[in-house]
Amino acid sequence: MENEALYGGIEGGGTKFVCAVGTGPDDIRAETRFPTTTPAETLARAIAFFRQNPVASLGVACFGPLDPDPRSPTYGRILATPKPGWADVDVAGALAAALGVRVAFDTDVNGAALAEWRWGAARDCDPVVYVTIGTGIGGGLLVGGGLVHGLLHPEMGHVRIPHDTVRDPFPGACPFHGDCFEGLASGVAIERRWGQRAETLPADHPAWELEARYVGLALANYVCTLAPQKIVVGGGVAQQPQVLPLVRRHARDILGGYIRSPHVAGRIDEYIVPPALGGRAGVLGAIALARTLAAAR
Repeated sequence: MENEALYGGIEGGGTKFVCAVGTGPDDIRAETRFPTTTPAETLARAIAFFRQNPVASLGVACFGPLDPDPRSPTYGRILATPKPGWADVDVAGALAAALGVRVAFDTDVNGAALAEWRWGAARDCDPVVYVTIGTGIGGGLLVGGGLVHGLLHPEMGHVRIPHDTVRDPFPGACPFHGDCFEGLASGVAIERRWGQRAETLPADHPAWELEARYVGLALANYVCTLAPQKIVVGGGVAQQPQVLPLVRRHARDILGGYIRSPHVAGRIDEYIVPPALGGRAGVLGAIALARTLAAAR
C-alpha cells in the first residue's frame, strides 16, 4: 500500500470542513477538521493541509447548491446559497490553482451516496438514494454506477410534500419555498416549530411522529419515482434512535402495498438504513470522487 497513489478528500459542510488523505475507509493517512468561516480563511486552511500532505487528485463533496458540470463556465462554484459570503465562490478553481492537481467537485450528499455504494451500506445496490436530514435536507442519487446530474444536481430536500396545516400550522423554514420537505422537516424547522433543538426533545415527544410522517412521505415519493434498491438516511436528526423505525413504518403505510417488493413489504428495516460509514461518509465520498477522477484519465 506504500506505493499506492494517495487521494485527497474535502467534505465542505456549512459548519465545518473535513480534509483527509488516503485511499479509502481502512487507509486514512492524515485528517483535519476546522470550522467553516469565510471562504478565504476556510480554503486557505484546506490548501495548507494538502500542501503538507500531497495527493494525486482531490475530491470535494460540498454544501450547495453548486455547479458540478465540468463543461459549465461556473463549474466548481457554489451558487445561490443562503450561507453568508459563500455565494459564487469558486471552490474547485481556487483549490486546483493553489495545489496544481485535478479537482472533482460535487454535492456532499452525492459524495456520501458514492461512498456508501463503494464501501458502505449500499454495496451491490443500484440505484441508490442517500438522504441527509440535519440542519438542512439534501439527497444524492447514484444510477448505473454513476452520480446523477442534470440541470445541476438532485435537490431532494426541496420537493413538495403534503402539509396538513390544521395538524401542523408551522409555515415552514425554507427561505425559498416555505413548506417544502426541508422547510418542514429539517433540524432548523424542528427547532423553530418546537422552540428547542431536535437532540433535546425526548423520544416520546410528538415532534417525532410528525417528523417521521414528513420523511416517510418524501421517501415514498423517491421510491415511486426512482425505484432505488437501497435508501440510506443520514444526518444528525436521523441519528436519533427513535427516528428510523418510525420513518420505515410511515413510508410503508404511505406506499399502501402498491410496491410489490419484499424489500418494502417484509424487509424494510434492511431497505431504509443508516449509513454504514457514519459521519465519515462525506469525506470518504470526496476521496471516492478523487479516485473516480483519476481513473477517468
